[in-house]
Amino acid sequence: MRDIFVLGLDEINEATLQALPDASEHRFHQLLTVDELRHGERIPIKDLLDKAREQLDAFPDDIDAIIGYWDFPVTQMAAVLNREFNLRWPSVEAVLKCEHKYWSRLVQREVIPDEVPRFDLIELDATRLPDHLSYPVWVKPVKSTSSESAYYVDNDDRLREVLSAEREEVGRIGRPFEYIMSLADVPEHISDVGGQACLVEEQGTGYQVTVEGHSYRGDVKVCGVIDSFHYPDSPSFLRYQYPSKLPEDVLDRLTDVSRRVMSHIGLDDSTYNIEYFWDPERSDIKLLEINPRHSQSHAMLYQLVDGLPNHKCMVDLALGKKPDLPHREGDFAIAAKWFPRRFEDGVVRRRPSDDEIAAIEADVPGTTIEVIVEEGLRLSDMHDQDSYSFGLANIHIGADSEEELADKYERCIKALPFEFSRT
Repeated sequence: MRDIFVLGLDEINEATLQALPDASEHRFHQLLTVDELRHGERIPIKDLLDKAREQLDAFPDDIDAIIGYWDFPVTQMAAVLNREFNLRWPSVEAVLKCEHKYWSRLVQREVIPDEVPRFDLIELDATRLPDHLSYPVWVKPVKSTSSESAYYVDNDDRLREVLSAEREEVGRIGRPFEYIMSLADVPEHISDVGGQACLVEEQGTGYQVTVEGHSYRGDVKVCGVIDSFHYPDSPSFLRYQYPSKLPEDVLDRLTDVSRRVMSHIGLDDSTYNIEYFWDPERSDIKLLEINPRHSQSHAMLYQLVDGLPNHKCMVDLALGKKPDLPHREGDFAIAAKWFPRRFEDGVVRRRPSDDEIAAIEADVPGTTIEVIVEEGLRLSDMHDQDSYSFGLANIHIGADSEEELADKYERCIKALPFEFSRT
């Protein structure tokens, strides 16, 4: 029996972990709650680490693994704690090479220069772009999560407006991220930048996709490619869809680029996911960002299509085993995670009840619905949102065709009784 501690273990992901074929050989323990790790205006990273250490030190048996699947601060805390408890996990430095957006861009450019967009740091009081960049661009903190504080900019007036917002926002994650940086061996030119700076980079174009894989003892593998679809005329995600519909030659290129950059970074004994843009008109691939973890958002997609969630790779690697996911052994040919959203602020006056959700899931086979808002919540008070919309729910759907997938989603949306008011 292996004792595995999971940072921020929640009900849905615990069910996912318990569905793994060797789950009877593991005991999964919650290490801090989701509420403790889901941050508000202040992220007490040092206190969170101390509390996690206390819980681990008090455990009477051997600890076999410490894992996590959320973004900041979980990925970074897992790296620190595994180092301290001498457990298998990628180094803190390798994690930071992926997560510090400026450092990551510099490292990427060393090995895949053609796939890296033009970029630079930008001062928070700047009034124009660096001379070698041109609009449109994205301005984003060197560390953020869920596209928080990432802004599309297409002129100087908008740039000044965005940088004014960044001056207020960049420290929320940047300050605790700097604490993690202080625990690592970071080059001077990166420590001088710190975690409360902003990156500006030219916009990627085309289709957005995510390559997901793992590295085991230096051998980098790709497990799957997921397509991302946006709402019309918006950067907000509508759905993730698996498997990808991209041509085989493009998938081969993405695999090659991913293997080269991950080998160069040295993120070993770890899952990863990399977001890209593919422009079919120019046959161009541009890397958007690297995440040194698998995406728990994709877990149910793999389960619906391949037969097991990608959590299996994370657990295998943490226990020193070579990951081995099944392929196309699930109940459905295609699956998607949909993101119902609202594009203006408001207060939630009614959300679907548990009974109403269960009735929809029973009526639409292959569907799992998670509502993420509560009655009385003002949407603008939510954290971990993109800069343009507010997420209301996550809806996982399996189907045998893309047409059936869309039809099931529409049935769910029509049946979900959300109500909002302005105040």
